[in-house]
Amino acid sequence: MSTTPSAPRRWSLLALAIAVTAVLMFPIYWMIMTSVVPSERLLVSDPPLVPPADAASLDAYASVLSDVPVMEWMWNSTLTTLGAAVLSTIVSTLGGYSLSRFRTRGQQAMGFTLLFSRMLPGTLLIIPIFVLFANLGMVNNLWSVTLVNTAATVPFTTWLMKGFVDAVPVEIEQAAMIDGCGRAGALWRVIVPLLKPGIAATFTYASILTWGDFLFARTLMGNPDGWTVTVGIASFIGEFSVDWSGLMAVGLISMVPMIILFLLLEPFLTKGMANGSVKG
Repeated sequence: MSTTPSAPRRWSLLALAIAVTAVLMFPIYWMIMTSVVPSERLLVSDPPLVPPADAASLDAYASVLSDVPVMEWMWNSTLTTLGAAVLSTIVSTLGGYSLSRFRTRGQQAMGFTLLFSRMLPGTLLIIPIFVLFANLGMVNNLWSVTLVNTAATVPFTTWLMKGFVDAVPVEIEQAAMIDGCGRAGALWRVIVPLLKPGIAATFTYASILTWGDFLFARTLMGNPDGWTVTVGIASFIGEFSVDWSGLMAVGLISMVPMIILFLLLEPFLTKGMANGSVKG
């Protein structure tokens, strides 16, 4: 019996997919609209859904690139994101391996501690974090933002990596150890190559979370020279007015690195989902 959907059903599914995609992408489209159309043409009771030919321009992009240190903000965000993503991936790989391979009460307690720490909101932790880094002399230091974001992502990414390590048969590791590898050698030479999808997923998650961080970056980086792109975007919101065109222009520019990262790692992420869809 054929399970191929009929033509009307295929067209219905296609229409549904297009409608859902349109709804999900509309905020991005409106960001583009706001960045190319003057605010006075949009902040009306009946705003246009298509950019008017006589009003659309790229002046907002030219203005923010020339008048605002957008590239400096992007560079600061790139440094903190890469640092936090690399550290999170290393720590999570070791932590996930430990939780997966060792079944002791201490390991279980550590796993639940990590899970519980992920439930704590950042607003509850920001004051003690600031006091700690102030005492260490690390306020207005990009390393402080990197380390805090690493600590914020590791609890989740460790459990994420544990799931990928669980999917690797322990017999492969035991065979490598019989052939002369120590546990560390088996981990590096055998397990890590099989964890590429998990490493890609961990790196992507940590990158997205750190790139979008505002709370820690704003609290620990009061010096404008060290602002990340999220803090810089917030500077477009004034006390009495908002530069909507500039804000949306910088917002769209800030999305480019994460889109590129996803495109580069997408083959590994797809492979990871395919591997996780079956057991054995």
